[in-house]
Amino acid sequence: MLMLQLLVILSALSMPLVAWASQRGYFGPDNGAISDRYPTLLVADGYAFSIWGVIFLLDLVLALWLLRGNHHVPDREGHRDSHRCHWLVILGFALTASWMIVFSQQWFWLALAVIWASLVCLLWAAMLLARAVPRGAQSWLAVLPLALHGGWLSLAAFLDTAQTIVAAQLLPTADQLPWTLVLWALAGLLLLVANARLHAPGTGPAALGYAAAAVWGLVGVHLKQLSSTMPGAHVSAWVAVALAVVLAAQTLWLRLRARPPSRPIRPGDARPSHRTDAPTPPPTAGAPRHRRGGGDSPPRAT
Repeated sequence: MLMLQLLVILSALSMPLVAWASQRGYFGPDNGAISDRYPTLLVADGYAFSIWGVIFLLDLVLALWLLRGNHHVPDREGHRDSHRCHWLVILGFALTASWMIVFSQQWFWLALAVIWASLVCLLWAAMLLARAVPRGAQSWLAVLPLALHGGWLSLAAFLDTAQTIVAAQLLPTADQLPWTLVLWALAGLLLLVANARLHAPGTGPAALGYAAAAVWGLVGVHLKQLSSTMPGAHVSAWVAVALAVVLAAQTLWLRLRARPPSRPIRPGDARPSHRTDAPTPPPTAGAPRHRRGGGDSPPRAT
């Protein structure tokens, strides 16, 4: 267990350290220079990438939370403790750090595989934690960092996919709108499905970080494409806005649905048993009492 805790904190520290080195050109051109070299209709405005600073900080908070060592995350069945979440977090953080190096080297196909693998790991871990720590301050310390990280990667993975297509010239680069709309449809499907899973009944509001990061990135794409002169850029810009509105509306509906009903207990409602914590039916008024061995026969007259 101690090894897992150390790996979590080391992987969390590796991301800001590698990002710092990458921005100084130690591994090659920085992300901005490469994005300008291969323009797409899915790239976001430069300010949007500042979210990485918040993500790195919150990921360190999560690592310190896991470092305490007294937090148990249930497995898929929910009835025994597992270290799966720790390994998913370690892999997700390590893959995020390695992506910065691989992308600077312009190994686009490898970078694409790395960012999608990181997304899978962190989304899986976020869903495990959202179920295991649904409420309270611990939920904000554990669920929010992964939800924010996963939300941003859910959009960034498609940005990277578009850039790989352009760099490898797999599809037309002069008129990118047709295949960009396909990527937008797939991105919308992923965002809406993952958001619904993170806001399943019983999970807390810390999962809002997923939609918040995605909407932040979608607004960044909208602003970047509005100022672009590429064919189809304005269409892509308004698709980004439409997806942001749909995602925000879905999130609002999911949170309203997750609220517990606020009404008094009625006579017909089940009430929890203090002995077993299982729901037991309330006593029925006027029910006849029977003797221990008397069956349904009426009491004898004396």
